[in-house]
Amino acid sequence: MNPPRTATAAASPPGASATTLAPGRTFWDEGVETRPRPELEALQVSLLRDHLDHAYRGSPWYRRALDAAGVSPRDIRSIADVAHLPFVDKKLLRDRQLAAPLLGDLAAVDEREVVYVSASSGSTGVPTLSPFTAEDFDEFQDVQARLFWAAGLRPDDRYCHALNFSLFVGGPDVIGAQRVGALCIWAGTVPADRLIFLFQQFQPTVTWTTPSYAWYLGETARAQGIDPARDLALSRIIVAGEPGGSIGATRRAIEELWGADLFDFYGISDIFGASAGMCAEKDGLHLAEDHHLLEVLDPATGQAVPDGQQGEMVLTTLRKRARPMIRFRTGDVVTRDRSPCPCGRTHARIRIHGRTDDMFIVNGVNVFPSDVEVVVRSLEELSGEYRITLHRENHLTRFDLEVEVRSGASPRTATLPDAVRSAFRNRLGLSPRGVLVHPDGTLPRSVHKAKRVVDRREG
Repeated sequence: MNPPRTATAAASPPGASATTLAPGRTFWDEGVETRPRPELEALQVSLLRDHLDHAYRGSPWYRRALDAAGVSPRDIRSIADVAHLPFVDKKLLRDRQLAAPLLGDLAAVDEREVVYVSASSGSTGVPTLSPFTAEDFDEFQDVQARLFWAAGLRPDDRYCHALNFSLFVGGPDVIGAQRVGALCIWAGTVPADRLIFLFQQFQPTVTWTTPSYAWYLGETARAQGIDPARDLALSRIIVAGEPGGSIGATRRAIEELWGADLFDFYGISDIFGASAGMCAEKDGLHLAEDHHLLEVLDPATGQAVPDGQQGEMVLTTLRKRARPMIRFRTGDVVTRDRSPCPCGRTHARIRIHGRTDDMFIVNGVNVFPSDVEVVVRSLEELSGEYRITLHRENHLTRFDLEVEVRSGASPRTATLPDAVRSAFRNRLGLSPRGVLVHPDGTLPRSVHKAKRVVDRREG
C-alpha cells in the first residue's frame, strides 16, 4: 500500500483564508456553519426577500404566480410568511420547460448567463434541466467542499469520484473535492471490476457512490479474493441517492465490509448536487441553510409538522439565480432536528425516511423501502439485498418479499421465511404475504439507484 500523500496548500474557497484548509480545522467555513440560529434565520429572511425580488423581476412564471397569489417580495417579514407562496413540483417544471424551451419560464436569467445544466432522469420521457450561472456553480461547489470537509475529506486524501458524469448533477461534485485540495480520480460509473482495479492501482482513501453499489463492490471484491478492509485503502465512503446511508444497520454493514467510515449525503438535481451531509456525529444530515429554506409539511394538508415528525421536505432556494426554486415539493419524507449538534454546527439536520411515491400502506401502516431494509439487515443469515413486489388483494395492498441467503451462512432453510415474517411483525406490526429466499447473488445489483419495488397492483 502506498504511503499517504503529504498535505499541501490548495486554492481557498471564496471568502476563506488559506488557514481554513489546515487539516486540523473542524469547519470549512466556521462563521457560516456555526452561526447562532436566530442570526441564521434572520439571514434567511433577508436572502428570501432578495431572492423573491429576483424571481419576480426575471421569471415570467414567478411574476404571474406571485401576482395571482397576491404576494409581493416586500410582504415577506418572517420565515412563516413563506407559507403564502405557491408550490412548485416536478410536473410543473416539466410543463413549463415544454412551454418555453430550453430552460422554461421559471428561469430568471437570460440563457447567455447560464454556464452549466444538469438533467434529471426523465421517467415521463422529459428530462428536466437544472441551469446554473457561473456564480451559482461556484457556490454549488463551495457547498460540496463544505460537506466533504464535514465528512473528513482533507488535502492529503486521494478521492475517487464514482458517480455518473453524463448530465448527472452529482458529476461535477468532484470539483468540490478538488477545492478541498484532495488528489481526485475522475472514475465515473465504470463496471465494478474496473472500479476495483482502480482502487487497487491508485489506493484512494475516499470514494462516493450509492449505498447499494458500495455493498455490491465489496461483495465483488471478496469474490475476487480481495479483502476490501485489508487490501484496499478506503477509510471513508460517501453515499447518496438512496436512504441506506442513514439506516443504521445498512451503514454498519457497509462499514464492516470495507473497514471504513460511511457518510450519507442528500442532494436533488433540481437544486444542487448535494445539499446536506453527515458530520462526524453521523446523527442526521446538516442542510446548508444559508442556501436553502426548509419546510417539513404534511403531504395531504400542506401544513407544517413539528420537528421530529415525518413529513414531505419542501425546499426554497435562497441564492440560486439561474432558476429560483420556491417551495419545491421534493417528494422526500424526512424529519427535521434543530437541536444543537455536538459537532458545533447550527444548521438543521434532516433524517431521510423514503419518498412519498415509494410509500405503500399495509393494514393502515405507512411502509417505506427503508423500513423493509432495516428488518432485512437485522437478520445475519441474509445478504442484505431485497426486492418488494406489491399486489392488490381484496382492494388492499399486500407485498411479497424476496431476499438472499448470505454467502457462507448456515441458514435455517426451512424456517428462514418464518424468521423474516417474525422480524417484520416485531418491528413494523405487519408481515409480507410471501417470502422467497434466493441464493446469494440472485437479485440484481445496480450501479446507480437500486430498484427495490415492483408494483403489480392493477390501476
